[in-house]
Formats: sequence, C-alpha cells, structure tokens
Amino acid sequence: MSDSVTYAVSAGIATITLNRPDAMNALDTPTKVLLRDTVRAAADDPDVRVVVLTGTGRAFCVGQDLKEHIGLLQANDHDALWSTVPDHFAPIALALAEMPKPVIAAVNGVAAGAGASMAFACDFRIVADTAGFNLAFTGIALSCDTGISWTLPRLIGHAKALELLYFPRTIPAPEALDLGLATTVVPAADLELTVAELATKLAAGPTVAYGGVRRSLGYSASHTLAESLVFEAGQMQLTGDTEDHQNAVASFVAKQKPTFNGR
Repeated sequence: MSDSVTYAVSAGIATITLNRPDAMNALDTPTKVLLRDTVRAAADDPDVRVVVLTGTGRAFCVGQDLKEHIGLLQANDHDALWSTVPDHFAPIALALAEMPKPVIAAVNGVAAGAGASMAFACDFRIVADTAGFNLAFTGIALSCDTGISWTLPRLIGHAKALELLYFPRTIPAPEALDLGLATTVVPAADLELTVAELATKLAAGPTVAYGGVRRSLGYSASHTLAESLVFEAGQMQLTGDTEDHQNAVASFVAKQKPTFNGR
C-alpha cells in the first residue's frame, strides 16, 4: 500500500489517514484512487464499527492537487481532468456518507475544497482549534464537488452555503462551530484523545442501528414524509432482527446495561 493513505484497524475502529504532509495532503490521482478504495474497504469490513478520517501534518486535506491539475490543463487532457469527479471524488463522498456505520472527521488542520467536502460527508467533525475550512472552489473559477452541494446546505442552510461557496475564505474553528460546520472544537493537543474517546464509544454501540439512522436521515432528505415513513419501517424491521436489539431489550427488562456486538 502506498504511503499517501494509511489504514489501521484496532478494536473495531478503522483510521484512514491522508499522508502527504509536504503537499498538505492534496489529492493527486494515486492518492484519490487509494483513498476511494480504502474508504470502500472500511465500509464493507464487518469488523469495522466506526471509521475515522484524518490527515498528517498541518492540513487535513486541501483538496485537488493543483500542481497535477495544472499539468493536465497544459497537456489539454480533458478526459483525465474531469473524469476524476465521477471516478474519484463522487465515489469517495458516497462511501463516506452512505456506509452503514458512523464516520468521524478528525480535522487536524485546514480542510479546503474537496477536503472540506469530505469532512462534511462525515457524521462528526472534531476540529482542532488551529484548523479551519475553506470552500475554495470558486476561488479557482470552478463549481463544487465531492457532495458539498448536498451536505453543506443541510448543515448550515441554503443561503449561508451559497454565500460561503460564492465568497471562499478560511473559516476559523470557532466560527465553524457557531455555523454548525464543526461538531466540536478542541485544543489541537487534545484532538487525538477526543477523537479516540468518541470512536471508542461508537465502536461499542449498536452498529446496525447507527447505520439505520444514517440511511433514514439520508433518505428523508430527498423524499416525502410518506415515503420516509415506509423507509423507516423497513429500517426498524432490519434493526429489530439484530442480536443487539434482542440483547438490549432483555437487558432493559433485567435492569442491566446492554452490551452491543454490532450485529
């Protein structure tokens, strides 16, 4: 496995780390391919009950590697330039947003462009107080990708999303918390411990139920109430058939704390 993305699993927690610190974890094509495949692998692994996405160095991820992008522009290689959106960025966003288990973005530094988009596709964004977000797309005369047109308005509303995409700037961690872009802001020195505590808590929880909640919220965002009620019923049946549900009900009756095995 290339060093540009590292992958480690321990006690049900999969940690995916972007590891191009000298390039601020910019996404060149090999990194995008590896990240896409790694996120998909984590989503499909039954032993993984929570996923953490983070970066090394002073950045979480600054999005597309513009040095590579400029080279493709100069070569007039339009196929490579724009196929990356459906081939790489879109599948990464889908895998992060739709996997049947919780996902945490441990935002250790600036998250810009597609880096911000990836963080917004996660359930939780634990943000270092030295970090920030920059929705950089229109700054280089591009639209937006990696699902941010879907995730951002749902986090902060249509009008504010439009403003931040029209006029990109670095949004510092405290403002990101006020806007709803960050779940929690912590001192940079505490980021690793805070994320580990949350990941451990989620890894010990009812994984299938978490997946059902994720699916239900995603489905309801683009369907009617009547359709969402039908979908909810299916997810209730799915989760109701799990060992975790059976054990939790028995524990409740016995006035004991349930133990969840993620199945």
